[in-house]
Amino acid sequence: MTSAKDDTPRRLPIGAEVQPKGGVHFRVWAPESKKVSVLLGDKEELPDALEIPLQSETGGYWSGLIPKATAGMHYRYKLDSGTYADPASRFQSNGPHGASEIIDHTAFAWSDEAWKGVTTERQVIYEMHIGTFTPEGTWEAATAQLPHLAELGVTLLEVMPVADFPGRYGWGYDGVNLYAPTRLYGRPDDFRRFVDRAHALGLGVILDVVYNHLGPDGNYLKKFSLDYFSETHKNDWGDSLNFDDKDSAPVREFFIANAGYWIDEFHCDGLRLDATQAIIDNSKRHILADITQRVREAAKGRGTYVVGENEPQHAQLLRPIEKGGYGIDALWNDDFHHTAVVAMTGRNEAYYTDYKGSPQEFISAAKWGFLFQGQRYKWQSARRGTPCLDLTSANFVNFLQNHDQIANSLWGRRVHTLTSAAKFRALTALLLLAPNTPMLFQGQEFAASAPFLYFADHNPELAAAVAKGREEFLAQFPSIASEDVAALIPNPEREETFRRCKLDFADREKNAEILLLHRDLLRIRKEDPLLANAQRGTFDGAVLSSSAFVMRFFGREQDDRLLVINLGAHLHLDPAPDPLLAPPLGCVWTTAWTSEDPRYGGGGTPAIESEDNWNLPAESAALLIPTSAS
Repeated sequence: MTSAKDDTPRRLPIGAEVQPKGGVHFRVWAPESKKVSVLLGDKEELPDALEIPLQSETGGYWSGLIPKATAGMHYRYKLDSGTYADPASRFQSNGPHGASEIIDHTAFAWSDEAWKGVTTERQVIYEMHIGTFTPEGTWEAATAQLPHLAELGVTLLEVMPVADFPGRYGWGYDGVNLYAPTRLYGRPDDFRRFVDRAHALGLGVILDVVYNHLGPDGNYLKKFSLDYFSETHKNDWGDSLNFDDKDSAPVREFFIANAGYWIDEFHCDGLRLDATQAIIDNSKRHILADITQRVREAAKGRGTYVVGENEPQHAQLLRPIEKGGYGIDALWNDDFHHTAVVAMTGRNEAYYTDYKGSPQEFISAAKWGFLFQGQRYKWQSARRGTPCLDLTSANFVNFLQNHDQIANSLWGRRVHTLTSAAKFRALTALLLLAPNTPMLFQGQEFAASAPFLYFADHNPELAAAVAKGREEFLAQFPSIASEDVAALIPNPEREETFRRCKLDFADREKNAEILLLHRDLLRIRKEDPLLANAQRGTFDGAVLSSSAFVMRFFGREQDDRLLVINLGAHLHLDPAPDPLLAPPLGCVWTTAWTSEDPRYGGGGTPAIESEDNWNLPAESAALLIPTSAS
């Protein structure tokens, strides 16, 4: 808890905080202004606002306690240059260009006192976008669907960014009010109710946050201080934030406090950090380490989980802070996704260039995480990644699809539409039974018919620039680069583009066999002790052919598991000289599960190991267990 100049206790460095003994304390960083006032009123547009001056503090801060202010009132800050919403507003009921609303977070009655948080092991992540997860696109509607996800076997929900942004819809990565859950999905307490219900069902919740840039529309931080942004560092999405230059201390404080805010006031169980390679900080201690530490502190003993996106694959992010790392728990593994897409589609253009979709790539991903840990990478004409052979399987999050990768195509189609049904089932088995942390994208569990396209509601000038930028980005794929094909790219600004992405829960019944596949695999992952606790050194793999491989999980007392994957045509292994195929002494292999089970839409599977030696059905996965030869 911090303290303002007038000794009023505060939870966060800036913003409007309701005080236990009455009134609201306001604090803001505006070092370039000669005077700062609060315009306060009952109505959102402040037609009869009162102007109350704030007192200057050292370091460019302004603060004051306003006794007559209460939760539900609206306000703006009046600076020398104009009036603006609070940079740390807790809610923008009319969007980023409107006034800020005073929120009392203590008014919500939590029921998750017994919740212990989450661990870094045995997680199954489910990425979701609240605006398209349900037809209604609200927290309330999403909350009603949580029992389905708990019953499915998911353990951790990863919610795409919710920091408020202009317009009627968007992915959330252009947020500008980083403390204000967007009004598009409901009020802040609706978000709290979502988390509270998730915890009651045994589900953790982490929030996707963007600390590498702010959106181009509705971002008023420069009105408060030019020092929020860096003139030295650049990134692909806008002005870089100032974490290491002149007057960077208040900027660092703003973002570190924001990380803790979601954990403290919304009971989130951690964060997903977007595009960490664009968070540039040459300070002695990187801000990512401070953010991770703040997450742990804000949880007050509850278990937390921090996952990052890092395109260059820097292992330093995963190492403990005390060893010079940033203390992040896991990173998205694009390498696994890219090799899986090539295996499913046969196409390795653009950033899929360096992948073959081969058995060895899948085995290496399971054992070592990233495939590229410093080797040459043709697509970038440079080395990619850093060594991480000492890390654990749980440090790497594998996926067959996510919001970016689905949308990075012409039609935004789900991967099950890009390959055969049998191959999709086999790779789903690999995803959910392999040692790494698996992640599903909303609707993947029932082969959702809805695409996931890039959509954003911008002003006309910005909309044209965004649409053009999207076309230029997709032009890296030769199959999309031609003018006639590029003309078919769905317009991100059209409301229809957004609405097409909403899930249709009727697909659960239409594709019941796919839903059953996911449910059964997640049950096996949870209940089988060898699969659930697989660590490096407890499993190994071998290539059987150009399209088939085996992974063996070693148990005790002849209780191993064998996961056999064949992504090609029927394979008859005779002879079968690889020792990983040999059953434990006195045992034979018996099929415990197969992706070709007719209940999943498969064609059935004969005995995989028999007197005819090994027969691997085409495009299939099977889990084998040892049984007594007698």
